[in-house]
Amino acid sequence: MTVELRPWALEDAHALCAAFQQSPDLETQFGNADLATIDQAGDYISSELTLTESRRNWAITIDGVALGNVGLSAIDRRHRTAWMYYWLASAARGRGYAVRALATIATAAFEDDLFRLELGHRINNPASCKVATGAGFIAEGLERQKLLYGTERFDVETHARLRTDPRPNLKMLPLSR
Repeated sequence: MTVELRPWALEDAHALCAAFQQSPDLETQFGNADLATIDQAGDYISSELTLTESRRNWAITIDGVALGNVGLSAIDRRHRTAWMYYWLASAARGRGYAVRALATIATAAFEDDLFRLELGHRINNPASCKVATGAGFIAEGLERQKLLYGTERFDVETHARLRTDPRPNLKMLPLSR
């Protein structure tokens, strides 16, 4: 099995659509976008998953099929900071792919002169916390009732990793830019 990171392509629309349909818990990751059709997934790739100066996304691929995403947003060159995020389709979870993907992109971001990387997860998502801590991100605090999904508010635990923090002892994934 080959796991790699690469930029998203329009050819990934089928895989993104399938991930959306097969993993209903990912709906919040897509900002209320409807990815139920291949055309909608293609439009989302074109508008949200492209590489820009302030946002970078890589498909987490397994044997060439996009089954997840790891990204940077709010890239601030002045302060050398960025916000990180990640998701995996349910079929790819539990194998350490998200941890390795997050650690790989964090390492690449530090090599690109960023100093501080931040992320947050709902406290009712312990799997996401395991991904963050496994990739070397240290919990820094609780943001009470930060996120609103439907009518329910969720507390978020924030984590950060600094360029000067110890690098996790993980095998990094191959990365195409």
